[in-house]
Formats: sequence, structure tokens, C-alpha cells
Amino acid sequence: MNIPFIHRVAMAVALGIGCVSGASAQQSRESDYYRIVRFPTPEDQVLEACGFQMMPDGKMAVCTRRGDIWMIDQPLAEKPESKAFSLFAQGLHEPLSLALRDDWLYVTHRPEVTKIRDTDGDGVADEFVTVSDKWGISGDYHEYAFASKFDAEDNLWLVLCLTGSFGSDVPYRGWSVRVGADGKFMPTASGVRSPGGVGSNLAGDIFYTDNQGPWNGTCGLKHLVPGTFQGHPGGFKWYELAESVLGKKPTEPQSGSRIMTEAAKIPELQPTSVLFPYSKMGQSASGIACDTTDGKFGPFAGQLFVGDQTHSTLMRVYLEKVQGHYQGACFPFLSGFASGNVGVEMTDNGSIFVGGTSRGWGSRGGADFAIERVDWTGKVPLEIKEMRAMHDGFELVFTKPLNPESAGKLENYSLKTFTYIYQSDYGSPEVDHTTATVKSATISDDHLRVRLVVDGLQIGHVHHLELKDVVGVDGEQILHPVGYYTLNYLPSP
Repeated sequence: MNIPFIHRVAMAVALGIGCVSGASAQQSRESDYYRIVRFPTPEDQVLEACGFQMMPDGKMAVCTRRGDIWMIDQPLAEKPESKAFSLFAQGLHEPLSLALRDDWLYVTHRPEVTKIRDTDGDGVADEFVTVSDKWGISGDYHEYAFASKFDAEDNLWLVLCLTGSFGSDVPYRGWSVRVGADGKFMPTASGVRSPGGVGSNLAGDIFYTDNQGPWNGTCGLKHLVPGTFQGHPGGFKWYELAESVLGKKPTEPQSGSRIMTEAAKIPELQPTSVLFPYSKMGQSASGIACDTTDGKFGPFAGQLFVGDQTHSTLMRVYLEKVQGHYQGACFPFLSGFASGNVGVEMTDNGSIFVGGTSRGWGSRGGADFAIERVDWTGKVPLEIKEMRAMHDGFELVFTKPLNPESAGKLENYSLKTFTYIYQSDYGSPEVDHTTATVKSATISDDHLRVRLVVDGLQIGHVHHLELKDVVGVDGEQILHPVGYYTLNYLPSP
């Protein structure tokens, strides 16, 4: 998320972002199923929203990059109004995440986790308590701090950006740490570079997004496990502080290699669970929300929704465990947001709140900032719901029944693979391209599943699937006929 603005403009021009006719048509189709509601904000206020928390009284707390926390009254109103906003707190240092425990609102900002509350009931926070500040800040602009909600053990999981892209000038920059509600501080994992958000799946396992840069060929979704190395060795020096908890630092990876090659040599190295192909799916992965609503948000219960700041989109992620590791597929989901998406929050009623900022980086959504809500219209789109790895191919699960004739034609499936260089240089092009062959496509009796037998699966590669003329039983087109599966491990036969 730290690509200089001028480079982002150049990339936007190169990608033809100004040519929006095709994108507009896709947005029109998407809006049949998911509607974006934009919140008018108070006049002369800049609300670069980066984190959300629904409060017990039904208000939505919103933290902004500029140091404020606002409350939105009736956040689920069909037509939001600017008068619904009231200022709750200010003077914080770039707060990016909010969480609730008891009657305290926990705020993760650059220097610390702070808990705040309103003790006299006037709608303004008047008690501020430092929970933990046991990591460093150097003054470098890049040292963001993001946090999850509380886990089952009353811990927040923080991901702390490096000092710049390459190094770590102060303790625990480039690390994940846990902070208990009681202030307990626990170094957890090294190897973080430039996170954009952190959250859990339905099982309570914690994931974060990391962004393209050194040791990150592209953006990706990574699983946080205590004691793991997430890929960027820039913060290795802080094992000297955490050795009693995590042991000695891992072996340095070899620049120019491939991540699965290095993972075979470095036991602590945790491969990226889902790679987001650069420019195809986004350029700055950000907030994470899990659909915990059991159908209130449509047919994707239990899946993750991930923001992208540059493309102003939400992606959808299907995860599964193979050989004890999470991996899975990402799919386009929703475009047309007003600004660069950062904060993403699912509510119990089945809405997703999205906060955006351009922050000078630029984004496809041209507004400097935005607060928006995504509501399901009740109509079910025809989509690839799940893409599961098999020992000899993939199983596709769809949201609605398919036309069996179209689903059985091998020429309707295209499957290409590629990977990225695991290197200390910034990012990577796609490399090691191959074309896999779909040998058979067998549709289930209920027409909701297609079993693909594939020749040419590649461990460590993204498998780019395109469906050309597969349609529903009534001829309906698939809304997003593409998926990208990160195949790190093969299931057993």
C-alpha cells in the first residue's frame, strides 16, 4: 500500500483505468445483487474511514486515518444522512482498527492500543487508558498498525508495518504481536511487510493481507500462526527480544527462489494462503470481513471478503485446509466503490461497511474518502461459489444449477498457471507460465457441481480458471466467470 502516487497513476494509465465502459457494464450487473449505499458525511469534515465497530446501542463507531472516531446513528438506515454523525474522540495517532470488550472501545493506532469510553453519557469519550505500547515507532510514515477483533482468548492480533518497505528500525516492526484485553504483550510471528487488514475466518483462525513489495511478488492473504515466519526477513533482528518465546530466528530465505522451494528448507516459513494476482485482482489488498451471518448476505456464508485500495473493490475468498495448511481461491465480487477501500466490516444483520481513502496514492474510486455500506438485494447471482483442490484437478461448486450441456464441454474451460519470484527486490512479474489441460468435466446430478480432471497441476502456482460459455439452466451467464486458486499443497487421493 505504499507505492508512490506517481507510480500508481502510471499503472492506472497502463491498465486503461480511464476506459470504464466495460467496468460500468459489470458494475450494473453486480448492482442487481449487491447495492452500494454511500453515507453523506458532515460538511467540511474529512473522514478517511479505516476501521469500524458496531456498538451495543446500535451506533457504528468509525475511526479515521486523521485521528478521529465518529459515531453513526442508525447506520442501517435505508437513506443515511450526514446529521447521523457525531464526533466521539479525537487526537489519536492514525487509528486503523476498532474492537469492543465489555463497555470499552479498544483502538489500535500507530503507537499503542488504547481503550476509551464515555463515562458521563454525553456522547463524547472522556476516559483513555493505554493497554499496550510495547512496540516502537520511528516517525516513518509507513509504520501502520492494524488489529483484529478479540479472539476466543481475549487477545487482539496486531500486524505492524515495517519501517519503509525493506527494514525495521524499531522493535517489532515487521511482526505480528498479540495484545490481551488485560495488556499482556505476546510476540507472535515475524515476516510481516505492509499489511492492509487483519481478521478471522469462521473457525476463528487469524489472517492478514500483505502487499506487493520486497519478498512479496504480489498481494496476498496470509494465515497467522504463532511461531511462523510470514516471508519478509526485514524484522529478524527482533528475535533477540522474543527468543525466549519463539526461539531463534529462522534461516534467511534465498532471494530469487520460489516460496514453496524455500518453505521446504525453512520449517517456520508459512506460504501465502491465497495470492491476489497483481492488476488482475487488485494492487493493494486491505481489510478482511468474514460472512458470519449464515445466509443474510447471500450465498457465500463462511467466506471472506477482502478490500483493495487501488482498485476500489471487494474480492471474495474461499479457503480450505490441505495437508494442515490453508489455501484456496479468490474471485471478483464487487466494484464501483467511491474511494480506495481500507476498512471492511460485516454486521450481524448481513451488511458490509466499507471505509475508503485515496491518501494521495490514488484509486479507481476518485473520491478522497468515503463511507459506504453493501446490502444484498435478495437476488442470487450465478457464481463459482467454491473452487476445491483435488489430487487430480478441481471441484467447482456453483450458487445455482448449470445447463449440463454447457458445463460438460471441455472447450468451455481454460486453465493457465503461473507463480512469482520470491525475492528481496520489489514485487515480481508473473513467471513460470504453463497451460494445464482439462481432461474431463463431470457434472453432478443436481447440476451444482463440476468435477474437473486436470493434467498439468503445478505446486506453488496460481491456477487461473476461466469459464467461457458455461451458463445456468435458464441460460443465465455467470456473473464473474473467473477464479484464481493458489495450489501450495495437493490433497491425498
